[in-house]
Amino acid sequence: MTDAIAIERLEKTYASGFQALKPVDLAVRRGEIFALLGPNGAGKTTLISIVCGIVNPTGGRVLVEGHDILRQARVTRALIGLVPQELTTDSFESVIATVTFSRGLFGKPADPAHIERVLRDLSLWDKRDTQIRYLSGGMKRRVLIAKALSHEPKILFLDEPTAGVDVELRRDMWEIVRDLKRKGVTVVLTTHYIQEAEEMADRIGVMSRGELLVVDEKANLMRRLGRKTLILRLAEPLAALPPALSAYDLTLTEEGRTLTHAYAATEDRPPVGPLLADLGSAGVVVGDVETRQSSLEDIFVDLVHGGDAPDSAPTTQEAAA
Repeated sequence: MTDAIAIERLEKTYASGFQALKPVDLAVRRGEIFALLGPNGAGKTTLISIVCGIVNPTGGRVLVEGHDILRQARVTRALIGLVPQELTTDSFESVIATVTFSRGLFGKPADPAHIERVLRDLSLWDKRDTQIRYLSGGMKRRVLIAKALSHEPKILFLDEPTAGVDVELRRDMWEIVRDLKRKGVTVVLTTHYIQEAEEMADRIGVMSRGELLVVDEKANLMRRLGRKTLILRLAEPLAALPPALSAYDLTLTEEGRTLTHAYAATEDRPPVGPLLADLGSAGVVVGDVETRQSSLEDIFVDLVHGGDAPDSAPTTQEAAA
């Protein structure tokens, strides 16, 4: 089966010499929700801007539904809907006028029934004749999604779709994205909200400093890179770890009141039985035992080593290149 998007050795270096995107290889499957995680400056927006035909690559190749984005730009652009970070609509136009106009930009014949379906699905039908300037921020973001869906694309890009919106609206947006997947639309979203990726994505890619560090199924990522921690809360504090326990990888924390043992999430279980027996032999009384598993956020932070943005970034003029 042809992937929805096939990216091969894709690069972007600006005239200043700033390398925004190092060679990237990525395949996005048809019908999946793919989340691209990364801190600001990681290269997420550059990557999707190239795929959408907004930024020219320095090297590499991108195929959208088997079509080359450079040689068949008109075809590939019609297959893609893009919801940008910024609100970019004419504030004096009505909702229905701006969405209908967007459909016409792709040479699609008028289809009032389709426009109505899109607006109803996004809870915008009652606002169809309202000028965009009178809408709330959340409603304006829904209009951007409606514009992106107006020409019936097979692939939808959402660049930080819930940035700056409240928790309730964020969950509404998540449900909209799930519904699009149910209808067969491939969804690629960029986000720095870990919870957003954890909640929705089938697969996750992590970017940092222009590099794609890892791509995997969400569950595999948690299992492969996650850590578990065995926490032993002591009945009495210890001044130091008894020598008899040196064979175990234990850390004394909380002023001697807690022993912790970290192990890979792929391990079935830590050596709780033998450890408790040896603790008892050493005269250490355990009051409580619990285990914790690292979250996707923990994995993300470990991968990007703090996630600082690159030291320099392209100018506005370079970003338009």
